[in-house]
Amino acid sequence: MLMWQRNHTTLLPGLICTIAFAAVLLLLGSFPVYSQTRSAPPPPDDRPAKSDKDDLGSDIGSHEREMRARLALRSQKKLYEENLARARETSELATQLLDSYQAKKSFNSEDRKKLERMEKLTHRIRNEAGGTETDIEIELSPVIETAMKSVAETADDLRKEVEKTPRHVISTTVIDQANKLIGLIQHVRVLSR
Repeated sequence: MLMWQRNHTTLLPGLICTIAFAAVLLLLGSFPVYSQTRSAPPPPDDRPAKSDKDDLGSDIGSHEREMRARLALRSQKKLYEENLARARETSELATQLLDSYQAKKSFNSEDRKKLERMEKLTHRIRNEAGGTETDIEIELSPVIETAMKSVAETADDLRKEVEKTPRHVISTTVIDQANKLIGLIQHVRVLSR
């Protein structure tokens, strides 16, 4: 029995070292595998993306999105309708001013206010179309009646262009016509002083 104890005591530290060494090797060997599985992206999911539906199948938030989209469309349509109204009013004012000038051969204070109003409306039309202030070359007549005829024709052309241009389109023709009309109005205002 003493012999077994002596062998057992000499074997025990070697056995413990062997087990500890094997455990360290297992831990070190599994670390690269563990780190590879942690850094790899998850596999792609074949299921369709989760929608905003709860377990009962009702849409959460879709009603709000739909209402916002409708409000945005209404707002855009309202802006477009306002721009059409501006173009129509500009054309009407130009016709009124031409008739008034042809009847009296001069402008009164009310006519000058109409010219100012036309210029402001035309600026708004140009700005809504995406235009900015640019210089455009225009043939300017020194005769006020001829200049007023050009204003009336250009205002009518602008109205037609605004009416045929869809609301989602930026038209360079509308911008050019508006710039031309602004130049003509300013010229008539200078001549009428």
